Amino acid sequence: MALSGIEIFKLLPKTNCGDCGVPTCLAFAMSLAAGKAELSKCPHVSEEAKSKLEEASAPPIRPVVIGTGAGAVRTGGETVLFRHEKRFENPPGIAAVISDNSSDEEIAARLERFKSLQYERVGKHLRAELIYAKCESNDAVKYTALLRKIMDQSDAALILATGDTGIMEEALKITAAQKPLIYAATAGNLVQMAELAKTHNCPLAARGENLQQLIELSEKLTAAGVKDIVLDSGARTLKQVFEDQIAIRRGALTSKFKPLGFPTIVFPAEMTGDPMKEALIASIFVAKYGGLLVLSDFRGESLFPLLVERMNIFTDPQRPLATTEGIYEIGGPGENSPVVLTSNFSLTYFIVSGEIEASRVPAYLLIKDTEGLSVMTAWAAGKFSADTISQFVKKCGIADRVSHRKIIIPGYIAAESGGLEEELDGWEIQIGPREAAHLPGYLREWK
Repeated sequence: MALSGIEIFKLLPKTNCGDCGVPTCLAFAMSLAAGKAELSKCPHVSEEAKSKLEEASAPPIRPVVIGTGAGAVRTGGETVLFRHEKRFENPPGIAAVISDNSSDEEIAARLERFKSLQYERVGKHLRAELIYAKCESNDAVKYTALLRKIMDQSDAALILATGDTGIMEEALKITAAQKPLIYAATAGNLVQMAELAKTHNCPLAARGENLQQLIELSEKLTAAGVKDIVLDSGARTLKQVFEDQIAIRRGALTSKFKPLGFPTIVFPAEMTGDPMKEALIASIFVAKYGGLLVLSDFRGESLFPLLVERMNIFTDPQRPLATTEGIYEIGGPGENSPVVLTSNFSLTYFIVSGEIEASRVPAYLLIKDTEGLSVMTAWAAGKFSADTISQFVKKCGIADRVSHRKIIIPGYIAAESGGLEEELDGWEIQIGPREAAHLPGYLREWK
């Protein structure tokens, strides 16, 4: 049973040092009890107390890692039902199916799509991470040949999909070091799959025929000593999967029901034959509450929106999406190109950069760090004022890239123009439009 806040407090050092980011040890204890803090934040807790506090500090949904190194996928670890309560922790891993019955050409094409469909957005690298390697041939030699191709030609984390424990054992002989997800333990093969998972130290998916059977499988796997479990309720209709996902999350978080305290895997690929409908279904479970999503294939027109949705939902709502401070070149600017300044709120960056591109006027875009705040909000908070902007302009190196000394500031901070001219000796401060939509016309007439 989880410890109460007062019981946790008794085990803490009671120094009220604030090193954990919370003013008092009592407040930290209450956060631990509520699952809103991690014990590792306290640098002074004793080893004896750590062992006693593990249960209280562990998230109600166990984190599970699939893969190794930079390509590892971490799922689970969630502590809230709704993002605005705190934040969602680990974005769902996205996988595509590759079957060992596919032709060499089709396998090569799918691996190429896995590698090529990667995107940069707001300074973040967006991509799918997993391949669901499906054994349809019932041939261990053919299946292991597929796995070797995947490992040789990609850095994907693996989901090994076969209910045949003999084939799974052969597959694990060559993949165990990659820590794949074993899919799946069922009522018929649970003992053997559990033994394979423990022997090779790999996470194991449990697939039930319904939610009740899934609970029974989870309890048996836990009793058998399997710690890293991924849950599949077995449902393959949108309505039932949606209900099961909510029931699993609520059971883990509100009822502290341990058999459901694991991340889930959902299969949009098996819920429709329409690629666009599949993407729509996947988008639902990005939000509620898929830990892993298995698609039939990777397609740029559907994968990119899913990656952006995932990034937006799994961004901490208390920390706005921000673009890295610096100089951005748009359209191949030269020494006579205009210099435009704005804040590093990601939406502001994308709107302003898009309008500059639309103008077809090569320009330098200066992005000033405003802690992710928009122009007006940052200005009101004192983070986008003459003194901070001038320091940035002097240090960023834009003076070495242009022959002129003119800088265009947003119309919303026109009041800072006088202060900027005093701070930036020799620079002409030009007041740009208040709305980004008016930038193309302004830049075309810029002198």
